[in-house]
Amino acid sequence: MFIKIAHLSIDLKDFQLRDVNLDIEKGDYVVIIGPTGSGKSVILETIAGFYTPETGKIILEGQDITYFPPEKRNMSIVYQDYMLFPHMTIYENIAYGLKKTFDKGCIEKEVKHIARLLKIEHLLHRFPGTLSGGEAQRTAIARALVVKPRLLLMDEPFSALDVKTKKELRQLVKTALKEYQTTTVHVTHDLDDVWHLATKVVIMRHGKVLQVGPPEHIFANPTDNFVADFMGANTFKGKIIGEENGLSLLKLAEGIKLYSKDQGPIGQEAIVAIRPEHILISPKSSFSHVSNVFCGRIINTKVQGHLVWLTLDIEGLYLKALLTPNAYELMGLNERGRVFVTIKSSHVKIISSSRKDKGEFFRRQENR
Repeated sequence: MFIKIAHLSIDLKDFQLRDVNLDIEKGDYVVIIGPTGSGKSVILETIAGFYTPETGKIILEGQDITYFPPEKRNMSIVYQDYMLFPHMTIYENIAYGLKKTFDKGCIEKEVKHIARLLKIEHLLHRFPGTLSGGEAQRTAIARALVVKPRLLLMDEPFSALDVKTKKELRQLVKTALKEYQTTTVHVTHDLDDVWHLATKVVIMRHGKVLQVGPPEHIFANPTDNFVADFMGANTFKGKIIGEENGLSLLKLAEGIKLYSKDQGPIGQEAIVAIRPEHILISPKSSFSHVSNVFCGRIINTKVQGHLVWLTLDIEGLYLKALLTPNAYELMGLNERGRVFVTIKSSHVKIISSSRKDKGEFFRRQENR
C-alpha cells in the first residue's frame, strides 16, 4: 500500500472530519468529490501536514508521517489560484524547488522537459502577470511536478478555468503524470474531473467518506441515496412488494412497478437508482423480453456538449435520460412527443432499505 489513511478524525470547532479511512495505491489518480463543506480540502491539507489529526494515522510507503511537518513529506500541492511568484519569470518559478538539489545544467534540462510536456516552453521568459489562467495553472503544475514529489496534491486546480481550457489542461496533466508516474490526490466538485482523470473516486459529505471505488463502479452501484443523486442517477422512493422469477418487484411512490435483479427484504421501503444512460428510448413499441417497458412523453430536452438530456414523464414518474444528438435526430424525437421506454432489470439498483442490518444488505449486493 502506497498511502494508508486510518481512522483519521479532526476537530476544527466549526467542522469535524470523522473516522476517515482511505487506501491509495502507487500510481493512483484519486479524486475526492463532494459538496461545499464536505471536508475535501481538509483531508488534502491533512495529508500535506497543515492539520494535525485528533486521532488516526497517515502511513506513506510504510512510514508513519502523521506528525511530520509539511517540508519533510516530499509532497507538492497545487491550488486554484496558482500562487506563483509574481517577480520571477516562468522559468524561475518552475526551477524554484530544484535550486537546493541540482546544478544549473540539470535544472535547465528538467525545466525545459516539463515545460514541453505542458506546452509552456514558449512562455519561460514571461512573468506570471502576463499569462492566461490556463497558462498560469500549467506553470503551477509544472513547478509542482518538476521536483518529482512522492505525492501530488491538487485543490480545485481547474475550477477557475473555462470549459475549453479545462479540457485541454486535463489531457496535458494526464500525459505529464504518466510520464512522471506520479500518484495524485485531486479535490474537486466537478464530475468531469472524475470521468477524465480518476482511477479511484472518494465521495464525501459532512466530514464523512460515503463510498470509495473506481468511478464506473460507484456510478453503477451507489450504496447511498446521496451518492446516487450526486453522481447524476434518477432516484426514487419505493417499496419491495414481492419476487417473481428471481427478480424483486418494486412499487414506486408514483405507483409505477419495476423489476430489479437486486434482492431486498419483501415489505420494506427502499431507494431505487437508475442511471440516465441505462434508459433505452424508442419512438415505436416493440416486443421485448425485458420486464420494464413503459409508454411516456418527452417534456424537456437540453443539449449539453455532445449529449442530449431528456426529461421523460411516465404516468407521473419523471426520469432523466441521455441520447447522442445523432440518435435523437435519427429517431425523429421532439418535445411533447410520445416514446417507449425500456429499463433492464439489471439496471434498476436497490441502494438502500429500511432494514436494520443495512450493512449486511449492502455487502450481499456487492458480492452478487
